[in-house]
Amino acid sequence: MLAGKKILVAMSGGIAAYKIPELVRRLKDQGAEVKVAMTQNATSFIGALTMQAVSGEVVGQSVMDPAAEAAMGHIEWAKWPDLILLAPATANTIAKYCHGLADDLVSTLLLASSANVAVAPAMNQQMYASAATQDNLNTLRQRGVQIWGPASGEQACGDVGMGRMLESAQLLELVIEHFNPSLSEQSLQGKTVVITAGPTREAIDPVRYISNHSSGKMGFALASAAKGLGATVKIISGPVNLTTPSGCERFDVSSALDMHQRSLELGATCDIFIACAAVADYRVAEVASHKIKKTDNNDALQINLLKNPDIVADVAKLTPKPFVLGFAAETQDLEHYARDKMQRKGLDMIAANDVSIPGQGFNSSDNALQVYWPNGQSVLSLNDKQRLAQQLMDLVVQQIDK
Repeated sequence: MLAGKKILVAMSGGIAAYKIPELVRRLKDQGAEVKVAMTQNATSFIGALTMQAVSGEVVGQSVMDPAAEAAMGHIEWAKWPDLILLAPATANTIAKYCHGLADDLVSTLLLASSANVAVAPAMNQQMYASAATQDNLNTLRQRGVQIWGPASGEQACGDVGMGRMLESAQLLELVIEHFNPSLSEQSLQGKTVVITAGPTREAIDPVRYISNHSSGKMGFALASAAKGLGATVKIISGPVNLTTPSGCERFDVSSALDMHQRSLELGATCDIFIACAAVADYRVAEVASHKIKKTDNNDALQINLLKNPDIVADVAKLTPKPFVLGFAAETQDLEHYARDKMQRKGLDMIAANDVSIPGQGFNSSDNALQVYWPNGQSVLSLNDKQRLAQQLMDLVVQQIDK
């Protein structure tokens, strides 16, 4: 999707630099040519040799490189890219770019290039919130610079708030959108998409619960992909350690009953419902009010379980009924079990994955899907979940347009 595109990743000195090797790898996987320029401070967080290894190109570090500057190397670098991505973009580098300073290779390239520029802020929450930084970012926006992020969350210093650089998968998505506007041609403009994601937790007592290994990555990737197609996106999320995709509304729940209630509320007014969460089939009949103590007399412990309501089947019974996409995690006979589940629960489409295969599915960044609908099917081969989510949303769009 980025074949033939030339991307210069300009790194300044922030702890978020650890995310950049993965970003460069993902950009190259999509066919892009990638070069990396680094400030001296950036090399304190991650080595230039590492960036050279993942990019396959010599890393630019100084305007004063005698060998490169014999041919005015920094100007050649400035003319080369189709896009400059400043990531991580520290408050200092943003300020220099805003005010036209050029005292190192990165700041010089930003001024000397006519390429489009995107900035991915990465800094302490108070630095990001300061009037000076906000004024600088607003000035850059007015000049046509794209500002990607930041996200909110826990920071290296221990603070919590806005300032975390977006994850590599999110930056990749934004780069792809930049070069492929057809992907964000608003094919879901005016549509509301509700997505369940992550695991549920069924309490045993105040300190113990029953759960599963779902990370929520696939559901959050689908939310990001749907948002990129112009939809209003609402995520009903079980307990996960993920950043909410930009522009999406998030509803945190814990138990299957909580998720069921929220799903019926939001499902009643949505156009597309995607049941991606790994919902517990059973819950504890009687949750202990105090911690169950281990004693010499209770070598065996019996817990009575009750079946949880079927969220996706109940949403499929709503009137008016949204387009409903379900998921099936199987270990054998994928098509048989998936098509049976789709028919029994009244689904419009189902995506099945074989969770017995190492390296895909639960707690993995990659997955592979076999997608079925009443009169067709498609195989989505092993890929990172962000790309897989885009492919799956394309199939959804094709079906609702029929």
